[in-house]
Amino acid sequence: MQYSVKLDGFEGPLDLLLHLIQTYEVDIYDIPVAIITEQYLQYIHTMKELKLDVASEFLVMAATLLAIKSKMLLPKHEEDFFDQQMELDVEDDPRDELVRRLVEYRKFKHAADELKGREAERSLIYTREPLDLSSFEKEETNTQVTNVTLFDMLQAMQKILQEKVVRAPRQTTIERQEIPIETRMTQIKESLRSFGGKKKFRDLFNQGNKEHMVVTFLALLELMKVKTVNCEQQDHFSEIYITLIEE
Repeated sequence: MQYSVKLDGFEGPLDLLLHLIQTYEVDIYDIPVAIITEQYLQYIHTMKELKLDVASEFLVMAATLLAIKSKMLLPKHEEDFFDQQMELDVEDDPRDELVRRLVEYRKFKHAADELKGREAERSLIYTREPLDLSSFEKEETNTQVTNVTLFDMLQAMQKILQEKVVRAPRQTTIERQEIPIETRMTQIKESLRSFGGKKKFRDLFNQGNKEHMVVTFLALLELMKVKTVNCEQQDHFSEIYITLIEE
């Protein structure tokens, strides 16, 4: 059964491409199509393996990337090189249309973030007489934590699934045990409470078979959706922590 999950940070294929470009620090105007296509397809494979409902636009983008990759691999005819040199210089790069869409999408995304930030700042403005708020001051912390997107979580799950394949015995007996997502959600909350409300992402997947890991991942997404837990990460590729939000 396919399970559909929608989060604010999971908007579409262009979001995923921008995430890959930022993660691997490549030039948006000179995209290494082979690398980005491989990583993009790995994300699609992971989403299917976790039984997430992959929207059709993600598959369309995958086909587009493969088409661009194929065009860039086509050989050039050497005998026509000198006669067609000027035409080749001005020939459209197969990546041009994709780059144009990405740049335009990034501009709108930045504009939306800017407007959202201004809205948040404006919501903090109140017209009243100044008060002494020293009693409400909290000790500042130097820790800078960023919110984790679904793409970061998928990347972490890729590593866990790969490690599980490497450690798995060649012969094993599979015992099918279906766990309802609601039950696993409750178990995750109880586990977080027993660890003081905070736990490493990978520690939630240190036991059970692959089906158990998939249910755990979906339960975690549901807990994020209903704002029961929060995912935090110091920077790219660092450890992800799950924090229980107090009701």
